[in-house]
Amino acid sequence: MDRTNSRDRELRDRAQAVIPGGMFGHQSVALLPDDYPQFFARGEGAHLWDVDGRRYLDFMCGFGPNLFGYAQPEIDAAYVRQMGLGDTFTGPTELIVRLAEDLTAMVTHADWAIFCKNGTDATSMALVTARAHTRRKTIIRAKGAYHGAAPWCVGRPAGTIPTDKASQIFCDYNDVASLEAAVAEAGDDLAAIFAAPFKHDAFIDQAAPDLAYARRARELCDQTGALLVVDEVRAGLRLTRDCSWSLMGIAPDLSSWGKCLANGHAISALLGSEKARKAAASIYVTGSFWYQSAPMAAALETLRLVRDTDYLARLDSLGHRLCDGLKARADAAGFGLRVTGPVQMPLFLFDDDPDLRKGFCWSSEMLSRGVYVHPWHNMFMCAAMTEADIDGALDAAEASFAALKRQASDLGPVEKMAFLTAQG
Repeated sequence: MDRTNSRDRELRDRAQAVIPGGMFGHQSVALLPDDYPQFFARGEGAHLWDVDGRRYLDFMCGFGPNLFGYAQPEIDAAYVRQMGLGDTFTGPTELIVRLAEDLTAMVTHADWAIFCKNGTDATSMALVTARAHTRRKTIIRAKGAYHGAAPWCVGRPAGTIPTDKASQIFCDYNDVASLEAAVAEAGDDLAAIFAAPFKHDAFIDQAAPDLAYARRARELCDQTGALLVVDEVRAGLRLTRDCSWSLMGIAPDLSSWGKCLANGHAISALLGSEKARKAAASIYVTGSFWYQSAPMAAALETLRLVRDTDYLARLDSLGHRLCDGLKARADAAGFGLRVTGPVQMPLFLFDDDPDLRKGFCWSSEMLSRGVYVHPWHNMFMCAAMTEADIDGALDAAEASFAALKRQASDLGPVEKMAFLTAQG
């Protein structure tokens, strides 16, 4: 896709002068195919328009926040109504109480809620609460699992020092022996075990949580007095209306929530059980905009739709339609395509593609046909998608597989992905 002299190219050039690296964080396109747009102009339902006017069916959903559709009328109307009354006051409105009541009524392990802005805020509060509750330092988390962008959990080392990650022990997700060894290493200093709802690390196949692993994590926390934390920021409300591990009958002590909690409006939350209430009340956490009432109004309306609509069944049905259809079309084209993770949050990776050259080519072909997929990160379904959207995406996929087949023998290495195959 030629972006020469495009509006996107102009904005990238301007951004280079005033934003380090031209863009930062997870929405930088530095590790995406070169034809992917960096800047967007608007969204509606399941679709996005970039600044050059190109329309895409968006399977990233803003990296997760879009649950019911971009610019969802009822949710946005609730936000606008509250903005008319005011948003950031000297103290909170009654909406903070109502939202805490709704969340604790919906999430079975939760007896209280604290609100913030980002997933990193919520997971960091979980860390501090666990240490305040146990008066211990050490936490256990899985290798490769993402729990936010604060120095204690960020995956990139630049600007951090070893002490930022002090008192942390890493285990292998779904490996009971590895988890038990980490707990033994922590000894009597274990404050918490952090767990993702499922294995959703970037660049590798996703995996469902093993029941034995989840049960053992709960047992080890009960035996040691540590707290079990489930990080729901990415998966919350897409797999169940409750905490994801409730599907296995496992109740955490703390859970962190964000992304689609208000369908894209800025609010996240830490939910906790009664045993951790005193510790949560003892820590000092705050933010100038954590108490804003308009996002809380949007969250209340989002939760109403969560309770009163069949959105979960829709996500499941549409996800199966997409994933089953993609695998069938890949097989027909002669490609091994691994579709992993829950169908509501699938990841697509090609066999025999260590530097993602096939994935990059196919993703670019999809983009050129108006479908935004990601070559190495899990994607997201939203309730605004329709069967016609999915069928159109599958038609685009069939054509993109055909285009990849024509180009496959001539594809060269993807230089920006060289780190995936680098030795040492």
